Amino acid sequence: MKDVTQLSDGWGLRHEDTVLPARVPGCVHTDLLAAGIISDPFIGANEHDIAWVGDQAWAYTARLTADTAHERTDLVFDGLDTAAEITLDGKVLGRTRNMHRTHRFDVTGRAGELQVRFTPAREEAEAVRKTVGDRPNVYPEPSQYIRKMACSFGWDWGPTVVTAGIWRPARLEHWSTARIAQARPVVTVTGAQGRVEIHLTVERTGGGAGRLLTARASVAGTDTEVTFADGHALLVLDVPEPELWWPRGYGKQPLYDLTVALADGDDTLDTWRRRIGFRTIELDRTPDAYGTGFTLVVNGVRLFARGVNWIPDDVLPSRVTPERYRHRLTQAADANVDLVRVWGGGIYEDDTFYDVCDELGLMVWQDFLFACSAYPEEQPLRGEVEAEARENVVRLMPHPSLVLWNGNNENLWGFRDWGWEPELAGDSWGGGYYLELLPRVVAELDPTRPYTAGSPWSGSWDHHPNDPAHGTHHSWEVWNRRDYAEYRDSVPRFVAEFGWQAPPALATLQRALPGEDLAPDSPGMLHHQKAEDGNGKLDRGVARHFALPRGTGAGFDRWHYLTQLVQARAVAAGIEHWRSHWPRCAGTVVWQLNDCWPVSSWAAVDGDGRLKPLYHELRRLYADRLLTLQPTADGVALCLVNQAAVPWRAEVTVRRTAAEGTVTARVPLTVEVGARDAVRTPLPADLLGLDGEFLVADVDGLRAVYFPVPDREFPYARPDFDVRVESVPGAADTVDVVVSAHTLVRDLLLQPDRLAPDAVSDTGLVTLLPGEEGRIRVGGWAGPDAEQARAAIFCVEPS
Repeated sequence: MKDVTQLSDGWGLRHEDTVLPARVPGCVHTDLLAAGIISDPFIGANEHDIAWVGDQAWAYTARLTADTAHERTDLVFDGLDTAAEITLDGKVLGRTRNMHRTHRFDVTGRAGELQVRFTPAREEAEAVRKTVGDRPNVYPEPSQYIRKMACSFGWDWGPTVVTAGIWRPARLEHWSTARIAQARPVVTVTGAQGRVEIHLTVERTGGGAGRLLTARASVAGTDTEVTFADGHALLVLDVPEPELWWPRGYGKQPLYDLTVALADGDDTLDTWRRRIGFRTIELDRTPDAYGTGFTLVVNGVRLFARGVNWIPDDVLPSRVTPERYRHRLTQAADANVDLVRVWGGGIYEDDTFYDVCDELGLMVWQDFLFACSAYPEEQPLRGEVEAEARENVVRLMPHPSLVLWNGNNENLWGFRDWGWEPELAGDSWGGGYYLELLPRVVAELDPTRPYTAGSPWSGSWDHHPNDPAHGTHHSWEVWNRRDYAEYRDSVPRFVAEFGWQAPPALATLQRALPGEDLAPDSPGMLHHQKAEDGNGKLDRGVARHFALPRGTGAGFDRWHYLTQLVQARAVAAGIEHWRSHWPRCAGTVVWQLNDCWPVSSWAAVDGDGRLKPLYHELRRLYADRLLTLQPTADGVALCLVNQAAVPWRAEVTVRRTAAEGTVTARVPLTVEVGARDAVRTPLPADLLGLDGEFLVADVDGLRAVYFPVPDREFPYARPDFDVRVESVPGAADTVDVVVSAHTLVRDLLLQPDRLAPDAVSDTGLVTLLPGEEGRIRVGGWAGPDAEQARAAIFCVEPS
């Protein structure tokens, strides 16, 4: 039987004449932090102070002893970041230049000092650049010349922290006769029959060459075995009537243990285990009257994808534990998200990520790792790209949650629209990867899943790559230049990226910028704002709707609230509009769910894991049933979206209401909404003609409001409300904050971290009419202090 020795202990990190204790998996930065040699790059402007780390050579050392009980010993690294030379007892085992691959070396019978020496990533990248020539890049770093997490070199939401190290587990594998080198399960469903075809590749020792071996496989009570004498075998398992895996909200997520064992007679040599699910996935790109669709179809059911974009959850990715993956993805699921796009400037995530998505019913859209740059297609990169793609397709394909492979992020768009084509003058730029190599790899290895060449991508060069009428669309003009209301100007077929920035929670800022007198333009705030003209765009977004606050203290607090409010409203404007146009629009993928450090960004969950108001808004926007009021060319439409499996008979009450809260008209409406359907109904004319008035629609606990003018033009009364705090029986450190409104109170927000840094609330923005109560449950704060609670509450005020 194969024996495995994990190489997690006994490592040292050598730099010049110093050797420090090192942890594997880990990276140079985590070891230097543990030794107290560098300061936390997330605090203040420390990012600059520790920049030297990424420009130095580093070496990890450990002692290996020889194994004599097996024919073969392999040294295996699941991830080396990135350009490394591996030596044992002074002799070179090999060299690596790809963070996204596994590396294996034969060390049979050998012992001595193991050294993994890392060349600085920029040095390696510049050497490749000299070989292949310059290529355009959105950022002034050489990320496209090295197969490394691109956002290590900085992004418009991330710091520049260029890592190195043994970032995934290392081990010794001791084996005899043969081992399982690869098991590739192709899972299909036809009618009520499931099938698993396992394409098995084995590696043999010299003594195992030509030996008759047996492979046995088992899943869902079905077993099979084959005998073979070469390096390959095919095992087929037919499973009658398996339970189907569904995305969350559409059904259950049954998972089946698939086991493959390799045996020599009665002796088991090696085993391989994964969990799989049975389901079908299609991508409907059929042309229609509106253009070219882009609709995911799971088990024959067409669905509107309620998605978020995922970036690495830490700029030091070895720090992301299984528990952290589960927590963050559970946050996504609790916000009614059903699709997570793993973005191409990051990493192929750890197996735990996909395991949790399998369990939670979160569909995964997986980018291949290319983003916002022209990528050379010459060696040494081309061979690395193909090897990386092949390995990761096979590694991830057992997961039923994986529903789509995507060739790149924005590179097809960049080639056509960002001046790359003339600058390249015929040089390679990655098109051969996205349009030839990667689809060939997916078709060969994982034929059950769809592939798309990029995001955005219209499906062919016959249309602009970012044409909203064809395929996937990235909507960034609104954030960059316009008011969020202009999301309603178009109906893309699938919105794969859009978003709006806001700062993180106050407690996150206070931790990251200790002692700073916070202001929108204070030094730390500007350092933790990486987007081009980010604060200018934030300010313009606020100023279109509100008087723009200035300064520190109360001025900063008001700016902080309004920027977070506008972020939530902006994303709501887009999703409400696009969902109401289902099935023409078949999905939205918000940029972004998470952050990798404390920063002003588009995230719904900030870099310390605190929830922004956007998070709570996503939970409303992505619920099965959504109620919204949408302006039209000749009035206002009542829109109801029903993504549930049963019809919805909606008894809606629509009120026209004066600014002080008096109801001036009331209309009951009955709307029949079919299962998985959306209905847009024009409101009666007698509800319109709003002058100093607004509309409120209510049904089944859902509320929508419509104000015909920006807030700064609306005649709000000064908000008047009472606050009381009630203990929750049997729940320590949990209270209800109850707000009683005497006037219209629009977009009330309680910021729980102002009560205690770790406090959380179950509610985001709330609009109350006179006489209404809002109840907000707060955990992690004992209270009861009504004045303290009131000080943590913000709402819209007259300009």
